[in-house]
Amino acid sequence: MKLNVKARKAGKRLLVVDDHPMMRQGLAQLIAHEPDLSVCAEAENGAQALAAITEQRPDLVLADISLPDKNGLELIKDALALHPGLPILVISMHDESLYAERVLRAGGRGYIMKQEGGKKLMEAIRRVLGGGIYVSERMSARILELFSGQPTEKDPTPISRLTDREFEVFQWIGQGKGTREIADHLHLSVKTVEVHRANIKRKLEVRTAPELVRYAVQWVAAQPEA
Repeated sequence: MKLNVKARKAGKRLLVVDDHPMMRQGLAQLIAHEPDLSVCAEAENGAQALAAITEQRPDLVLADISLPDKNGLELIKDALALHPGLPILVISMHDESLYAERVLRAGGRGYIMKQEGGKKLMEAIRRVLGGGIYVSERMSARILELFSGQPTEKDPTPISRLTDREFEVFQWIGQGKGTREIADHLHLSVKTVEVHRANIKRKLEVRTAPELVRYAVQWVAAQPEA
């Protein structure tokens, strides 16, 4: 899909990044009802998003975590490398316990789940535009505990132990991709992917490659569609 550039109006300008056209249209319509907000462009993948950021200079990027050409975490890192300080708010179907901390570590300014609804989304957008950070109250308490050095509840899932890159490899394994395919997609060497697989096995406490594949496939199958 070609970059869909919207007409400008006064106020803050947002870039909407999502690979589902209906989701982009819904978000654009929701934002259009706000007198001080507008959608300056839409993108369906990471490459389009980076091009739109450069061309349109949005005040905020509203992005999904799952994109066809790159992980949303990588999009955040790439966008901020090119445009430091750009506010990025992630909106996703995925459980915030798995992604919110990763998004903030990557430089994102907030995380909101799609089922929260329009009112909460507008609250999140305005908070991030105002220079703040947005996560749910439950996630905020967890993050404050982490930064304070206080003991926290046990990780909700062993997958939380994975680095962002290991997590990405794990997801590709769960989609049935082999080592060579994963290496080609992530632009890594086969040896590097093998090292990631070994680290994933150790952290998830699985012993064999087939056991890792079963674990990953079952996990991916249990996730909601992005």
